[in-house]
Amino acid sequence: MSDAIHPQAPRVTSSWGFWAVICGVVAMVLVLVQMQVLSSQESVPIGQQIGEIAGDIKRSAWRSFLGLSQPEREPVPVSLSQQIFQYLFYATPVIGGIAIVLAMVSLIKQENWRLGFYAVTFGGGAILMQYMWWMVLIFLGFLLLVKIVENIGDIFSF
Repeated sequence: MSDAIHPQAPRVTSSWGFWAVICGVVAMVLVLVQMQVLSSQESVPIGQQIGEIAGDIKRSAWRSFLGLSQPEREPVPVSLSQQIFQYLFYATPVIGGIAIVLAMVSLIKQENWRLGFYAVTFGGGAILMQYMWWMVLIFLGFLLLVKIVENIGDIFSF
């Protein structure tokens, strides 16, 4: 037999497992893009942010103590990049879930089990990685707020 491809050889791109792996890899890349976008955003210095948060807490507490109504919050305009980030945030676990479903179809059709395994690993890993990333950010934000409230007297002492 020659080196020519047999006409009845299965094509990799026509298998469910291949597309499942592609979806899993795309989901994983989207999680990494989210992390990079959050890490590279320009922001004010952390000391200034903490001071503004502490000041808002103090003003709100005094208003509440004196029986005054809280000022109405002004709506913050959402930029195009923030909208794209929100879409990526919601699309990532959906694409990871699609990768898992396609991997299951691949395994049910008895295609190469490795592709299904890789797809479940990438898709499930992307979902788990995004969840854990946001849990860490929420936990760190909570710790920061606790420390601000604990030290609010020291921040505004004269």
